[in-house]
Amino acid sequence: MKNKLLLFLKGVAMGAADVVPGVSGGTVAFITGIYDELLGALSRIPEAAWLLLRGQVKAAWQLANVNFLLVLFSGVLLSVLSLARLITWLLDTQPIVLWSFFFGLILVSCYLVARDIERWHLSRWLAFALGAVFAWWITVAAPINLGHDPLSLFFAGAVAICAMILPGISGSFILVLLGLYPTVLLAVKQLDLSVLLVFIAGCLFGLLAFSRLLHAALARFRDLTLALLTGVMFGSLNKIWPWKQTLSWRVDRHGETLPLLQENISPWQYAELLQVDAQWLPALLLCIFGVVLVIVVERFASR
Repeated sequence: MKNKLLLFLKGVAMGAADVVPGVSGGTVAFITGIYDELLGALSRIPEAAWLLLRGQVKAAWQLANVNFLLVLFSGVLLSVLSLARLITWLLDTQPIVLWSFFFGLILVSCYLVARDIERWHLSRWLAFALGAVFAWWITVAAPINLGHDPLSLFFAGAVAICAMILPGISGSFILVLLGLYPTVLLAVKQLDLSVLLVFIAGCLFGLLAFSRLLHAALARFRDLTLALLTGVMFGSLNKIWPWKQTLSWRVDRHGETLPLLQENISPWQYAELLQVDAQWLPALLLCIFGVVLVIVVERFASR
């Protein structure tokens, strides 16, 4: 029961991270020590489904580690449904301190993932650089306006879920780039099943396909894959930097004005340009708290 409760809480933390555009639930899974087990269980679902069709229910259940997945994703689902309003409120009212907290989480997570790499050869550094450049490019890409038809929602779910299980790349941010983040978040708040069922179907398709690929990569080329993932996490810090200057704006389908392109600036530039408190001291404290929290969680999970 204790192990199940801890696993459930890890799922809650993953769900909370996935709601924020810029933070990945995969990062939480990695630092809490369940990443390999999660990928392994997901990658075996198609084979387990084949056993289930042949009537071997017990073997299928054990092969896919269904008990593990049920407890974990129960926590994820509860977190997404209950924390969506809180996270969006914090993003609107306290963005600097919230982003600072997540900046600390991702920064120390880069170190923890890189620490698992046994040897840093040239190929590892190249993989790291490739991942960093790719993540940086994703964070500065201009959003597109994807349609709200079922095919677009299915495609968005498949792509976003792949990002959600990658440490560093946020599925929520992918939805922002596709122009569907407000649509999906509103559907979660209102429990709009016509949108959610199509989106979840896309998520399931992407999850089953991509988890097998990533699990195989970690099994055969672990150091190289970890170096790539470390680079992705490091490059994603560009998105999470708390102090930004908006260069251009866009109007969504609800008539709300939202930032389109932004650049990172220092806290002092931020205070001078906007004539507001940059909140650098609480931001620094929250960043340090995020670093300490991850270290404590990682050591507790390793025990």
